Amino acid sequence: MPEKPHPSVTFARRVYIIAAIYGFLAVPALYFTDAPDPHRLLYFAFAGIALVFQGVFLVIARDPLRYAAFLPLTVFEKVSFGVPALAFWSQGQAADDMALGGAVDLLFAILFAAAWLKMRKVA
Repeated sequence: MPEKPHPSVTFARRVYIIAAIYGFLAVPALYFTDAPDPHRLLYFAFAGIALVFQGVFLVIARDPLRYAAFLPLTVFEKVSFGVPALAFWSQGQAADDMALGGAVDLLFAILFAAAWLKMRKVA
């Protein structure tokens, strides 16, 4: 009978799977919005990189102990959009939907940080 995973591993798996599912649902919508000129290429490149990270989240979810070194990078990935999105929104330079996306990313950053801290105790 396989050994039951440590609760920290289970927590990390769930957080990363939920983040990936959310991302796979939310990010493709960026391809169907009217991207701002003259930065259309950067806008769509951002969307592509964000989609790639959803795959990274799924890989991490399969074996969080093995990929624990990547957990701090995923926190940074979420903060790198969440903070600017809310900062631009607070100055009236971003739409409400971007602020909402930024807030969700900051929530995931907190959950990723919690998973990382819990995983450090297991390893």
